[in-house]
Amino acid sequence: MVAIIEKRDLKDFDWLTTLLAIVIASFGVWQIYNALPTDSVWTKQIFGIGLSLVAFFIVAFTDYRRLIDSAPIFYIIALVLLLLVLTPLGVQVNGQKAWLRLPIVGQFQPSEFAKIPTVLMLAKYYGSRKAGNLKMKEMLIGLAIFLGPVALILLEPDAGQAITYFPILAAMYFLSGIKVRYIVLAAVATAIMVPAAWFIGVETGKIKRYQQERILAITNPDQVDPRGYGYHTIQSTITVGKGGLAGIQGETETSQSVLKFLPEPQTDFIFAVTAENTGFIGCVSLLLAYALLLSGLISGAREASDRAGMLVIMGIVCGMAFQIFMNVGMALGILPVIGVPLPLMSAGLSALLSTFVAIGFVVSVKLRRFVN
Repeated sequence: MVAIIEKRDLKDFDWLTTLLAIVIASFGVWQIYNALPTDSVWTKQIFGIGLSLVAFFIVAFTDYRRLIDSAPIFYIIALVLLLLVLTPLGVQVNGQKAWLRLPIVGQFQPSEFAKIPTVLMLAKYYGSRKAGNLKMKEMLIGLAIFLGPVALILLEPDAGQAITYFPILAAMYFLSGIKVRYIVLAAVATAIMVPAAWFIGVETGKIKRYQQERILAITNPDQVDPRGYGYHTIQSTITVGKGGLAGIQGETETSQSVLKFLPEPQTDFIFAVTAENTGFIGCVSLLLAYALLLSGLISGAREASDRAGMLVIMGIVCGMAFQIFMNVGMALGILPVIGVPLPLMSAGLSALLSTFVAIGFVVSVKLRRFVN
């Protein structure tokens, strides 16, 4: 399955995208160290980057069309792993049974890896269809592919991770020719159902108090206990504001994360740590790097030699862009805290490895853009 590497491959290889991903990941190591200087998390992240780069180059130099052809196998493996999480083999952390434990590697999160087979399956299905608007049957088949992993993730329960799958399906629908009336219908249904679901959930107790407070911390902060579930949002906004224009200047003893005021600084709130240590300038530079990375990935979709390759790239881009938006919004206090990692920056082997593999798929498509 892995192609022989030729000089032409090295010449056409997307080194800029690769370099951007490595730079962002390395910047993340620095911020993890700033958050937990006495912990070994940052050294583990360096190991994770090394392992991820190996996987990245293997995928990048593999013909993506063969990987798409094998999508059903990858998809079934992903579903099996998600099912294993729900058995006694699953590892529970912070109330969520979302991990499995492997020898040497340790804990890993199947819901992160399941995104890639889901993208491949959707791209394989919609990439092989004829031109024209989507029919209801085709939409339902795509929905069934999407619901396979999402339903299992919701059983963990991990609503935050499940939400990150929705942009993937939306991208596939939109690029495959969904009818305008379906978009309007979905928008109207969402506008009606979300408030209704909130009201019913609160009244019946289906939406727990801590889940309510994560929303109220954004909409009505005065109604939230600052020492309860509103604590995360409050401390994150304080940390972001403390960075000012250029970040704190060598005052590590006053760091919100070092003093343990900011919860989960190495994962959910790594952007807040970045704001505190590098200020507005550092945050803008990071967001610019993400914009350049996503732009490079999108260029691969324009250059793709087939429809399936284009759909793979855009599914990956939409999923990654959504995660960046959600994580930054959480840190700034404009979105509820739902535990979405910042791609390439947040600590954790699962998220890091899956992101590099996803970028490897894009590079593989771009590398074969001249192949019919």
